[in-house]
Amino acid sequence: MSENQARGKLDTPLQQKHLAMIALGGTMGAGLFIGSGAIISEVGPAAIVTYMLTGVLILLVMRMLGEMAVANPKTGSFTEYARDAMGNWAGFFTAWIYWYYQMIVVGFEAVVGAELLQRWIHGVPAWVISVVLLLALTLINLASVGNFGKFEYWFAGIKIAAVALFVLVAALFVIGIWPNSTVDFSNLTEHGGFAPKGLLPLFAGVVVVIFSMVGAEVVTVAAAESKEPGLAIKRAVNAVIFRVLFFFVASSFLIVTIIPWDSIAEEQSPFLLALQAMSIPYVADILNAVILISVLSCLNIGLYSTSRMLFTLGARGDCPKWMTKTNSRGVPVWGVLSCTVIGYACVAVGYFFPDTVFLFLVNASGAMILFVYLMICVSQIILRRRRQSALGSDGNQLQFRMWLFPYLSIAITAIIVAILVSMLFDPTSRASLLQGLAVVTIVLVAFAVKSSYLRRLHSGAEIDGRSTAGRERERHSVAPKD
Repeated sequence: MSENQARGKLDTPLQQKHLAMIALGGTMGAGLFIGSGAIISEVGPAAIVTYMLTGVLILLVMRMLGEMAVANPKTGSFTEYARDAMGNWAGFFTAWIYWYYQMIVVGFEAVVGAELLQRWIHGVPAWVISVVLLLALTLINLASVGNFGKFEYWFAGIKIAAVALFVLVAALFVIGIWPNSTVDFSNLTEHGGFAPKGLLPLFAGVVVVIFSMVGAEVVTVAAAESKEPGLAIKRAVNAVIFRVLFFFVASSFLIVTIIPWDSIAEEQSPFLLALQAMSIPYVADILNAVILISVLSCLNIGLYSTSRMLFTLGARGDCPKWMTKTNSRGVPVWGVLSCTVIGYACVAVGYFFPDTVFLFLVNASGAMILFVYLMICVSQIILRRRRQSALGSDGNQLQFRMWLFPYLSIAITAIIVAILVSMLFDPTSRASLLQGLAVVTIVLVAFAVKSSYLRRLHSGAEIDGRSTAGRERERHSVAPKD
């Protein structure tokens, strides 16, 4: 057995360039390329503002997480900070909720990836392609952490290059430099105005957009497997600003400028429609390839992050201890394999029950990330106040700090609570919240059962220990017969 296996220690081969790319490309999945059609069709050109508001929210949550992660880098990241702040239940709850969210993402992305590949591969069942995709990325994750970093570096690089090229070409079209184009911003205000459905959908759209922007938090998990985690986390948090402004805000502005917002159907890719309007040849195949790479990237990140959650849970006794066993390259083998098996199960459920069980799993995962972000916010407030009480300062010793503490931290926490409450009054998101609450209840009941079992076990051990000690005293107190 290798030293790593014996100690259950993760390797640290990830470089700054890997982490930078994970931070920049971590949220660029199908939600950006396809899901943006839903928000534009619902909000209109004002979707630009919705993206900006959501981006600010994500940025501030990441700033709060960054403060804790730079001060104390840990493999479990936000799950461990929740444990430190609020106790074992919070760590258990946050880790399993995030694990659930990412595992559903893994299964969903495998299904979507298969559907994308069927454009070029005919006659092969989608479930077979899904299994092959999962198997390939499992082997990548099992080989080494460095392999994960290298593949994600190129996946993210291609996604970033594709969006950057889109923004460049679309900008040339909008300002009239592209062939057969003229300067025309009329689509921003004609067709009912900038906010044709009023201001309420503009703010309600934050609920939809937030799910397409999450993912940057993974870098705080991955940073623990790098040699300079503090520096990586600082850069990752700062990169959120660039990512939101460039990838989401700029691209959505250009899309609603090029094509009328009311011509975009909810299930259509607005990127495809805009590229078709610019007469780009082979656009469908090009975009299909880019979306496929985005899906593979999300699948890769999902397998990585979920296996690290199991590693952390195993170290804490919240799942089997063998989840912490690593191979000679510092990879938690059983964690990766366990997540792969669950991924296959999700693919099977999606195949046999696409409109019942699988739909429930996908819907229930929708609210999960909001619960995770809420735990991040509460943890930061508690840990920062605890630091202030212990050191008698305003956190000046921190290398990386949340702005305007505690006012901004409290405001962001209140906004996330308001978003969760608002989901109850929105017919499209109510089911997601209620099904998510069902999963939350199951996780909390599981923790209560586990805690009760451990208390009984501990109590039984104490009683047995006292009985053994009593028998020993009794044996020694009996006088020997003559």
